[in-house]
Amino acid sequence: MTAPDLNAHPNARPHAARLDLHQDVALLTARLIDIHSVSGEEGELADAVEHALRSIPQLELVRDGDSIIARTNLGRAERVILAGHLDTVPLPTTEGSLGTVPSYWPSGAPGEGILYGRGATDMKGGVAVQLALAAGLFDGGMEPEKDVTFVFYDHEEVEAVKSGLGRLVRNHGHLLGGDFAILLEPTDGTVEGGCNGTIRFEATTRGEAAHSARAWMGSNAIHAAAPILARLAAYEPRTVNVDGLDYRESLNAVKVNGGTAGNVIPDRCVVEINYRFAPDKSPDEAEQHVRELLDGFDVVRTDAAAGARPGLNHPAAASFVAAVGGAPKPKYGWTDVARFSELGIPAVNFGPGDALLAHKDNEHVEADAVRECLRALRSWLTA
Repeated sequence: MTAPDLNAHPNARPHAARLDLHQDVALLTARLIDIHSVSGEEGELADAVEHALRSIPQLELVRDGDSIIARTNLGRAERVILAGHLDTVPLPTTEGSLGTVPSYWPSGAPGEGILYGRGATDMKGGVAVQLALAAGLFDGGMEPEKDVTFVFYDHEEVEAVKSGLGRLVRNHGHLLGGDFAILLEPTDGTVEGGCNGTIRFEATTRGEAAHSARAWMGSNAIHAAAPILARLAAYEPRTVNVDGLDYRESLNAVKVNGGTAGNVIPDRCVVEINYRFAPDKSPDEAEQHVRELLDGFDVVRTDAAAGARPGLNHPAAASFVAAVGGAPKPKYGWTDVARFSELGIPAVNFGPGDALLAHKDNEHVEADAVRECLRALRSWLTA
């Protein structure tokens, strides 16, 4: 469709960075890293992505804040969604860290070996694959066998209320329909189906303040929290098989707050608890499970996000797994595949890079891992 000039967009900068979507995808990854995009500061990168995609006439674009939807409309029987977030966590503060901005090739030869930089793993490599696919699907008269919706969104690395993908669902949900979704989060090139849910609680104990020299005049709220910690320490998390994948759960105290001064018996203590639960249960069922474990204590639910079943029995998912090869694995952490699951769209995680390197000061990705991810997706989409 005919698009207005990028600079007319209210969020656009007068001199947006330029991206060459036809260059080697590992070099494109480095270019994306070089554009600062910490959560809340994705505007320059969103401008560059929009400008590059506007040059592809087969795509229809919608921009909402610093999120972008780009869709083909070829009348295919199936529609696939490829999604990725533009933002990164803050830059490392440790002097000499390699996983920062700009990108760095220790080999000295750009495009060869390992690429360091903030977002290299989470998830500029995946975003580079999305962009390279968008630019290459129509090269040489070729067309994809499926309609494709590309989604690029802001504010993934912060609280869920700010999520750009959540905003797109609210404002443009009709453009996010599809048969199958792939979130290009780092999975080391392995299909990871669905994801665990997550829920948080505060368990509060109360006592009576007193001078610590006369402790018998008060009641220690921190000591009263000991049974909570004991129950959590003794808890044996389950492994739950959901649609053929084994999801490991975990239930832990993640923070303890209590006390006012070094000479005062604390009258209040709060234990913060996080339960990562398998996608066989809803957040309400997960809450009931925790309340039963901590029966007798004042427990308040503070946050929750449902998990997502793997959906690997869907024909599109099955064909993708067959094309990629290897045995699918479960995703233990929460990802935005859950948002697609809520829309009734089966979704998996699949992208270049080791998720264990995400957010680390030495964040990096293998150039060939990014190329292999692109090859696998392009082969599947055009087969």
